[in-house]
Formats: sequence, C-alpha cells, structure tokens
Amino acid sequence: MLPRRDWLTVLAGALLLPCAGRAAQDWPARPLKLIVPFPPGSSPDLIARAMAEGLRPQLGQPMLVENKPGAGGLIGTGLAAHAAPDGYTWLLTIQGPLTTAALLNKKPGYDALKDLVPVSLIASSPNVLLVSTTLGVGTLQEFLQLLRTRREALNYGSVGLGSASHLAMEDLAARAGVALNHVPYGGFAQVLQALLGGEIQAAFMVPGMALGAWKAGKLRALGLSSGVRSTSWPELPTLAEQGLKDFVALSWQGLLAPAGTPQPLVERMAGLVSALVRSPAFRERLLAQHFNAIGSAPEGLSLQMREDRERWGRVIQRLRLKPE
Repeated sequence: MLPRRDWLTVLAGALLLPCAGRAAQDWPARPLKLIVPFPPGSSPDLIARAMAEGLRPQLGQPMLVENKPGAGGLIGTGLAAHAAPDGYTWLLTIQGPLTTAALLNKKPGYDALKDLVPVSLIASSPNVLLVSTTLGVGTLQEFLQLLRTRREALNYGSVGLGSASHLAMEDLAARAGVALNHVPYGGFAQVLQALLGGEIQAAFMVPGMALGAWKAGKLRALGLSSGVRSTSWPELPTLAEQGLKDFVALSWQGLLAPAGTPQPLVERMAGLVSALVRSPAFRERLLAQHFNAIGSAPEGLSLQMREDRERWGRVIQRLRLKPE
C-alpha cells in the first residue's frame, strides 16, 4: 500500500488532469511570447522570427519574439526558466545556456535540466573557422604556424562562455598547443563586426552569418567544424581532414518551455513545430541560413542536451576552464 503522502500526490494529479485537458483545448487564448536570449539579427533571432511567422496560422494567435540578450544567453534563458508555466512563454536558444552554463558560471541563475522542459531540437549547423585577411594565412596549418611563432596571443571572438564558438576554439588551441585570448560578444553579428574591424583576428561562426564577408574576400575561411564537407561549399575542407582528427563542433537551436508547463501544451507545440520545421518551405529557409532542419520530438532535444553536457564537460575538465 502507498504511503498517505503518495496517495495524496496521485489524487492531486488525477484532479488536475481534466483541468489540463481543458487548458489544452482553450489554448492559446492570447498572444504567446518567444524569448530569444540573443540580439536581433543573430541566428537564433532569425530562426525564431521565421518560426513565429510560420506557426501563427496553426496557433490562431501571434507569437511575439522578445530579445533578451546578455551574459552569453544566461539572462534571457533565466527569464524563460522562471516564467509562469502556463504555455504562453517559450524559449529558443543555442546549446551554451542549456548545456555548459552550469559548468562555466558560478551562478547561472537556473538549472537547465530542472527549470526548463525540452520541446524540439530545431536545427543544427557546422561552424566555420574565420580569420582576418590581415594575418596573411590561407590554411589551418598556416594559421597554427603563425600562432606558434607570435610573441603575443591573438584575440578570438565567441557568442558567449560555453558556446560552441567558445569551446571549439579552446579545443582547437589546446590540440595545437597554442594560446588565444577569448573575447565574448552578445551575438554573431557583433563577432562579425569585431572581426572585420580588427578587434579580434579569428572566430568560429555559423556560416550563414559570415558567408557574405567570406565570399566578398573580406575574411578568410579556413575550414568547417563538421565531420564531412558541406554540399553548399564543397571547396571548403573540414578541420579534421587538415590534421585535427575527429574535430567536430556543431551549433544547434532548441525550443523549450518553463518547467511545469502542462504536458498536453508541450506535446501540442512540439507537434506544430515539428511539422513546420520539416515542411519544404521552412527547410529551404533554414538552408538559406546554412542550418539543417531537424524538428525533433521533446526526447530528441533532451538527449542532445545531455550528450552535449557530458561531451563538452569532458573538454572543459581537460582544458581546466574555470567558472567565471
């Protein structure tokens, strides 16, 4: 026989089921909020706005994108994590705030595995290693040789502590035995401007944010962080085939909700998002930004979060990166 406290829990859950069902039927009764913890023009922002536009006919209500940048995505992610779990607040973000924030920040302000509920893994993209043309290098090995011979370390940019753009460069530097100075920014648009303006000399970026500058000859692309070459740029080699064995560092975007959001609403949103992301029109929009459409079920994002936390956690431990 169950203890009295457990019986009360079961009874409470049974009483709440009809309420949750009615809430799911009536939802949404007003506009929804989609928090993006990065600035306008960033890759999460562009994907969020495309998704909000695509979901409006199915939802029957607008989904309003709210940019809450700062602290490498921690501020906006924290706001979403502590929002009311009523199905009207959602979060679209990259992996850093979800996977490594707790490992690299003394007080992130939330626990992504407890305070947020995965909804869908939206899309993923390789990162491209970009360098300033002023360095005079055209290959990965030339870049590494330059770093080994310089007295002063070069600056590189990222979209925040624990992001793929941060950890990928730290992993590269450690493997090659070179030193680099990390300069975090609020989003890839700022990283690009800093790279073009000479504030930094290198960065890992999602290709969609830097392809124009590369094609115009304003930056040099040295290689992709994926396991295989891209069909979009077959001439660009991977870093693995240039000597960094098994080097893979992908960027991805995920949709989440505050913990406690009724499961029927999470499942309904997951179904709507999956159908949208996998539609030919939306896939084309993602490909235009050089992202591969995924549109997983909630379990897909949950698995990705745990795998990345374990994988990059090992990198953080190996590199002895300290919380800030």
